Amino acid sequence: MGEQRRRGLQRQIEALKSPENGQKGAKAGDLMKERKAKGGSPRPGDVLLKDFLNAVHPLYRLASVVNWAQFERQFGKFYAEEMGRPALATRLVVGLHYLKYLYNVSDEVVVASGVENPDWQYFCGAEYCEHEYPCDPTSLVKWRQRVGVEGSEKLLKESLAAAQREAVLSPAEVKRVNVDTTVQEKAIAFPTDARLYHKARQAVVRVARSCNFKLRQSYVRLGKRALVNQGRYGAARQLKRAQRETRKLRTYLGRVLRNVERGKLKLATKQTQVVSVARRILAQQRTDHGKVYSVHAPEVECIAKGKVHKHYEFGCKVRIVTTSRQSWIVGIDAEHDNPYDGATLKPALAQVKRVTGTRPEEAFVDKGFRGQRYHPKAVAVYIAGRRNLTPQLSKLLKRRAAIEPVIGHTKHDHGMNRNYLLGKVGDRINALLSGCAWNLKKLWRYFVEHPLPVPAP
Repeated sequence: MGEQRRRGLQRQIEALKSPENGQKGAKAGDLMKERKAKGGSPRPGDVLLKDFLNAVHPLYRLASVVNWAQFERQFGKFYAEEMGRPALATRLVVGLHYLKYLYNVSDEVVVASGVENPDWQYFCGAEYCEHEYPCDPTSLVKWRQRVGVEGSEKLLKESLAAAQREAVLSPAEVKRVNVDTTVQEKAIAFPTDARLYHKARQAVVRVARSCNFKLRQSYVRLGKRALVNQGRYGAARQLKRAQRETRKLRTYLGRVLRNVERGKLKLATKQTQVVSVARRILAQQRTDHGKVYSVHAPEVECIAKGKVHKHYEFGCKVRIVTTSRQSWIVGIDAEHDNPYDGATLKPALAQVKRVTGTRPEEAFVDKGFRGQRYHPKAVAVYIAGRRNLTPQLSKLLKRRAAIEPVIGHTKHDHGMNRNYLLGKVGDRINALLSGCAWNLKKLWRYFVEHPLPVPAP
């Protein structure tokens, strides 16, 4: 009897597992076909949103030009019918991400504002006005983790396809592009040795406590006091005393780390990573390469772009490709390990071909892309400062500088200035969705400048 019950429980556990973890019988891989957004229950006197909203508003027109049905087909593979809790409507989640980066707000704000803004509700597929939150903000986090970089690139592809359907962007325009790189900073505190030692020690102490391991000493109060004193001495320019407190913090980290390593604890994968990062922080020196600048984001790199007002930026490099004529973002992605700018040219142009279906023929770049071995053979690459060009090419080469304000607006208006998403995948997703927002904003501006004709009364 006990064996039969055990087998029955095992079958129930297998049936409750996520659909992407394995096969689930006849329902394995079933797609969410034609899944519609929740429109709210109509009450007596309710009017359809499309009947009382302003049809001339750019957001109303954007909702009609985006091909929402293709997202149902492309993202349907991530779900299974009649298994687990019903999933959120694909149009709802995609629309919330478009709005999040279009208005540069957080997950919590975009979900809360959807209740207050009927235009946002209509954009996300609602039929009637809703008075409850459409979803929990954490649902957006889980959706990004599920679709990944590939799904985020599909959102960028659709933002360009919508512009092409409206005859705003032509395939011929994609053949001539500007390419540049910038830095996407991570949401971390400015890294100092004292703060890194303190944060690493706190992380190791949390690992020990989660394993019910009793430390000889945790240095909770002593570490906090040393960190405060180090900051005060540094502000007072008493540098020797500040260095003394920094050495104390390093000593505290080393003692706690050796105590945990001697315990030979059975650690999970994430716990092992935390201990490994703490060991790297303890061992790294000032002149080392590949240093750790954050405990929770060890992938962060220190990049010097030669800016007067900001000598060092902590994050990752992002490559951007825009059309030369109208500055549509036709390619954008994050690059890690701080590669040479010229090495990003081939993958950047390959992404343009993948997203738009058109291969660029001319690329205009700055002097950071020098080196013919990095240039694709089928693309003519023109580097800034080159002489003996035709008047038309000289004019186009000067036009390369038009990509700089695009980078500035993408950072300060669409969320690429400071990335809050986790890990290397989060860096790439944030860059891609920022590019989507820029393209939607350009389409928005086109609708403002070309309003629909008002019907005669």
